[in-house]
Amino acid sequence: MNSDILNKRINELVEHINTPEKRKKKENSNLKESIYTFTLDELKEWLQEQGEKPFRAAQIYDWLYNKRVKTFDEMTNLPKQLREKLNESFALSTLSTIVKQESKDGTIKFLFELQDNYSIETVLMRHDYGNSVCVTSQVGCRIGCTFCASTLGGLKRHLLAGEIVEQVVKVQQALDEAGERVSHVVVMGIGEPFDNFDALMKFLRVINHEKGLNIGARHITVSTSGIIPKIYQFADEKLQINFALSLHAPNQELRERLMPIARAYKLDQLMEAIRYYTEKTGRRVTFEYGLFGGVNDSIEHAEELANLIKGIKCHVNLIPVNYVPERNYVRTPRNQIFAFERALKKKGINVTIRREHGSDIDAACGQLRAKERVHETR
Repeated sequence: MNSDILNKRINELVEHINTPEKRKKKENSNLKESIYTFTLDELKEWLQEQGEKPFRAAQIYDWLYNKRVKTFDEMTNLPKQLREKLNESFALSTLSTIVKQESKDGTIKFLFELQDNYSIETVLMRHDYGNSVCVTSQVGCRIGCTFCASTLGGLKRHLLAGEIVEQVVKVQQALDEAGERVSHVVVMGIGEPFDNFDALMKFLRVINHEKGLNIGARHITVSTSGIIPKIYQFADEKLQINFALSLHAPNQELRERLMPIARAYKLDQLMEAIRYYTEKTGRRVTFEYGLFGGVNDSIEHAEELANLIKGIKCHVNLIPVNYVPERNYVRTPRNQIFAFERALKKKGINVTIRREHGSDIDAACGQLRAKERVHETR
C-alpha cells in the first residue's frame, strides 16, 4: 500500500482519538438503532420517556438474551402497544447471513451483511474449555497492518454497539439448535476496538450484565494494536476483562514495517502504557506475536522480545499466521516456531503457541470478506 495513504490513515486515527466528538453526529445517522445497543438502565429511561413502566426493561432483556426471540411480536408478555413502539423505534435484527463456512475442526465463520449493505465477519471457535466468539468492531480498518486482510480498503465506518452485541446473539442462536452456549468472547475481528472505544465499552457492559448474555468478565478478551491513550483509559476502568496487545515485533523499526500505527505510537511509550495497565489493574497482559517467515521469527528476535517485555506481568501468545493471498508473508516453518518458543522460555517468558482454527476455510481475519465482497476491500 502507498506510504502516503498509510500516513493519512494513521493521522486520521490520531485525530479521531484526540477529538472523537467530531465524528459522533455525522456517523451512522441513517441506520435504524439496534435494540441491542441499550444497557438495562438506558432501556428503563427510554421506557419512562415513552410513558411505559420501567420494569418492562427486564422483561425485554429476558426476551432478547434468554429467550433470544427474532421478532418483537414474540414478546408476548408486553402490551401490544409497547411491542408496536419497539418495532417502530428499533431494529431487532441488523445482521443477515451472507455466507456461513464450517471447518472440519468445528470452527464456523459467518459473513454478515449490515443495514447499509456493508459486511463484517464473526467467528465461532470451539475449544476444550468452551465456545468462543470472535467479534468485529468496525467495517474495515484504518490501522494498515501489512499482514492483515482486514485493512484492505480501509475503514468504512464504526459499528454501533448493538451491531457488535448482535454478532454474539446470532452465534448463540445458531448454537441453541445444538443445545450449546457461547462461553467466551474475544474482540479480535475486523477493526481496531480502541478506535471505536465508546461502542466497545457499551458492548462489554451488555454482554457481561447478568440479565444480558451474562458472559463473565474473565471470559472476555479485548485486543488492541496499540492506541496508547485508550490503553490508559481502559486501565482506569479497572475491569476484570482480559487485555491483549498485538505486538508482532520486538523493536521500533520492524514494528513500523509490520504495523504503521507504530509511527504514531512509539514502542517505548507503548511499553510504558502496558506497565501502567498491569500496575493499575493487577492483571497480566497477553502479547500477541504473529510469526512471519524470515521477517520476525529468528532466535535473535525472540531474545530481543524477551528483553523488551522483561519484568512485565505478561504472557506471550505465538501465532502461526494464516496465509493471505493479498499479502506477501509466509508462515514460519514448524521447527522454527518451536525454536522461537524455547528461546522465550529459556529467558523465563510465559509462552504458548496458539492452536490453529479453520485452516480449511477462509480463516484469516478479513479473508472471507475480501474474497466475497471485493468492492468493499479495493
